[in-house]
Amino acid sequence: MPTTTEILSALNISRDSTAWQRTVDITTIGARSGKPRRIEIWFHRVYGRWYLSSTPARRDWYSNLLANPEFLFHLKHGIRADLRATALPVTDPAQRQPIFEYIVDDFNQPHNPAIVRQPQHVEDWMAGSPLMEIVFSDIPTSTKTLT
Repeated sequence: MPTTTEILSALNISRDSTAWQRTVDITTIGARSGKPRRIEIWFHRVYGRWYLSSTPARRDWYSNLLANPEFLFHLKHGIRADLRATALPVTDPAQRQPIFEYIVDDFNQPHNPAIVRQPQHVEDWMAGSPLMEIVFSDIPTSTKTLT
């Protein structure tokens, strides 16, 4: 198992991080089936917190996490670690707005590190993108803010 320092290093992505560095797998429990579902997804680090989101669309992973908020977050690039986590839905527009502004601004960089279609628009994300904060169980609270 990697050390806490190694895990935090992998989690502490920035605007310069590549798509590869942003890519993880998550294992959720199906909202209807009750079966484990593993998918590949990007995660985001915004103002010292971690989030799951995606371009605007309805997503099964979001429905799964609403029904069963505990999940596994699988680091797979640079280091391998399976981290227990809980997903907290972010539904308040006043909370969502600055998070989506950060994500969209990140995606709209000229060098496009996330390799997404540009331009992205905050209004589109506000209207149709799921947003979950990730709270990790396996990282001691006192080290979560070290960057």
